[in-house]
Amino acid sequence: MPKNLSQIAKSKKIKYFLISFVDLFGVLRSKLVPAQAINEMQKNGAGFAGFATWLDMSPADSDMFAIPDPNSLIQLPWNKEIGWLASDLYMDGLAVDASPRVMLKNQIKKLSEKKLQMKSGVECEYFLISEDGSSIADQRDIQSKPCYDQSALMRRYDLIKEICDSMIELGWKPYQNDHEDANGQFEMNWDYSDCLVTADRHVFFKFMVKNLAEKHGLRATFMPKPFNNLTGNGCHAHISVWRNGKNQFLDKKDKLGLSKLGYNFLGGVIKNAQPLSAFFNPTINSYRRINAPPTKSGATWSPSSISYTGNNRTHMIRIPEQGRFELRLMDGSANPYLLQAGVLAAGLEGMDKKINPGEPLFCNMYADYKKYPNLPKLPNNISEALNMLGNSKVLNKAFGKKNINSYIKLKRNELNAFKKQGRFDKKRSVTKWEKDNTLDC
Repeated sequence: MPKNLSQIAKSKKIKYFLISFVDLFGVLRSKLVPAQAINEMQKNGAGFAGFATWLDMSPADSDMFAIPDPNSLIQLPWNKEIGWLASDLYMDGLAVDASPRVMLKNQIKKLSEKKLQMKSGVECEYFLISEDGSSIADQRDIQSKPCYDQSALMRRYDLIKEICDSMIELGWKPYQNDHEDANGQFEMNWDYSDCLVTADRHVFFKFMVKNLAEKHGLRATFMPKPFNNLTGNGCHAHISVWRNGKNQFLDKKDKLGLSKLGYNFLGGVIKNAQPLSAFFNPTINSYRRINAPPTKSGATWSPSSISYTGNNRTHMIRIPEQGRFELRLMDGSANPYLLQAGVLAAGLEGMDKKINPGEPLFCNMYADYKKYPNLPKLPNNISEALNMLGNSKVLNKAFGKKNINSYIKLKRNELNAFKKQGRFDKKRSVTKWEKDNTLDC
């Protein structure tokens, strides 16, 4: 029996529910529903006009209904009378295949047919900035290498503490908080989980950080590259696949601790990295972080070539310890559901076709990249990434050609709007258009 949200509301004293979904651009959309109406909403969903969001629909399309997943319920730690719910989209009684959460669940179903489960964790970096986005909020945060700076971290103790306390209360098992490589940049880590749970939590985490930052008189942004001279916001993902509570990526006899299944899965990710960039680096601004010149700290901490290694942060994929790998390609604007769905779709191809990722490289890729001219490169801008996505037989098959075409169409419309305002040049300052359209990604 599914959880009864009406009964939960009474026991937890929830007065309102946010019934939410994420559109193709990763924008969080919601309706605020009083608890007295949640029975009806749990059964039939909250109504939305699909054309009013970033989904490829017209004003003539039927109403779209967001049916909440009661297992996703999060009672806001800072306002306990509100409960947040992730939901799946339906139209005319059928699941909306272009709904990112549905896209992820479809990939999960394919993996479950193999009696397997993907577990993942994400590392979400963000900046605390001025209200207008023109500068970082802490004018005393000026070190050239500010990573792990205790003083800058503790000047934001009240906010960091409230976010971390909220994750503790929610049972996410957070384990560390730090000042990151850029001035004004922070990261907070919590435990890995089932990939759908991680995606739901990722969505909520971004909402929570922005909301609590405002409460403290600050503004938080996950924008990939708000400042040209500073390291951008990455969103690294740690991946493993399990069966009956046993990690199927673990092989203690392997030199990097990865099983044949793990290497095949990794091989699928490597093979599909170029088209996946359209999901993982989905904004115009994303490509200021990819293939970028060195930053104030001396390194971008982001990949340009498609390669893997052991415990070495200069490659796109690293294997930091036995039984998992870290994919360092994604940035802060990535749609949390498409992030997980993209990894899964690529990994499934890798397992099905037993793709060999080749030999790992043990070098400083930032310094030695010229020694490996034949390594495939990541796309240099969003237009290149969209072309690669459109030409990807694997991703078109995984997500449906219609859905891929819809995503590309909406993204190209966005690109055309940008071109009316300016030109993309990594060597020039971040444009006003980028900030206006990406600061709140």
